[in-house]
Amino acid sequence: MAKSSEPRISKRPIWSGRITIGLVNVPVKLFTMIFDKSISFRFLHKQDGQPLKYERVCIKEDKVVPWEDIVKGYEVAKNEFVIFEKEELKAARPESDQRIRIDKFVDFLSVDPIYLDKSYVLTPDKSEDAYSLLLNALYGMGKAGVGRITLRTKEYPVLVHVYRGALLMTTLRYAYEVADPNKLEELKELKEPDKEQLTMAKKIISDLSGDFNIKEYEDTFKEKVEELIDTKLKGETIVVKKPVKEEAKELMVALQETLKQLKKK
Repeated sequence: MAKSSEPRISKRPIWSGRITIGLVNVPVKLFTMIFDKSISFRFLHKQDGQPLKYERVCIKEDKVVPWEDIVKGYEVAKNEFVIFEKEELKAARPESDQRIRIDKFVDFLSVDPIYLDKSYVLTPDKSEDAYSLLLNALYGMGKAGVGRITLRTKEYPVLVHVYRGALLMTTLRYAYEVADPNKLEELKELKEPDKEQLTMAKKIISDLSGDFNIKEYEDTFKEKVEELIDTKLKGETIVVKKPVKEEAKELMVALQETLKQLKKK
C-alpha cells in the first residue's frame, strides 16, 4: 500500500460565523485540519465475507424505523426518556452557535495542555483586513483569545491563537471532564525514591534529552497492518511470530545497564 500522504484541508467549511472582540467583528470560516489516519476495519460475515448492515430497530416493536419517525431523547432513568423536537433543541443553542466572543486574552503557554482538545484553522470570510490585523496583533505576543463556540451538540471553551501564519481555534475540555489523578489511592501510597537511583534516573533523562520533532514518529502498527494487507492481496501466507518477552530486571540493575548503553552511543 502507498504511504499516507499529507492531508489536505477541505474547501468546505464546517462552520462560519464571526470572532467578536468588543465592537470589533471578524467574519471567519472554520475548517478541519486534524485528520485521524489510523487503520479502519469493518465487521464482515465470516461465512461469505460481506459487510454487516446496521439498522435503526425499535426494541419494543422489533422493526426498522424510518428517519422521519426518529426524535432525540435524553435518558433520565433506565428506559425512561425526555423527548425533544428539533425546534426545541435549536431554540436552546447559545450565541456561540453564530460567533466566537473573545472574553479575554491569556498567555498561550499558561494553558495546561491536558485541556487542549482539537484544533481547527480559521480563514477570513470577506474580512481580510480585520483578519490580518488580528493575526499580526497576536503574532509574537504569545497570547491567545479565550471564548466559546457551539459545534454540533456541544458548546466548547476555545483558544484563538496564531500558528504558521494562520489563526487557529483550539477547543478545550471543561474542568469537570478531566479526572484528578491525585485521587487514586495507588498514587497516595508512593514512597520517596532511593537517592542514588534518583541521581541515575536524572542522568538518563539528561543524556536522552533533545529537541522535539513530531516527524520522527510514525504509526508503526499502521505500517505493519498495511504490510499484512499487501501480503494477503498477493495471496501469500502470513506467518504469525510471537513477540519475545523482555527479561524484567531489578530496578538498580536496569538503571546501571541503561547508563552503560547510553555511554556507548
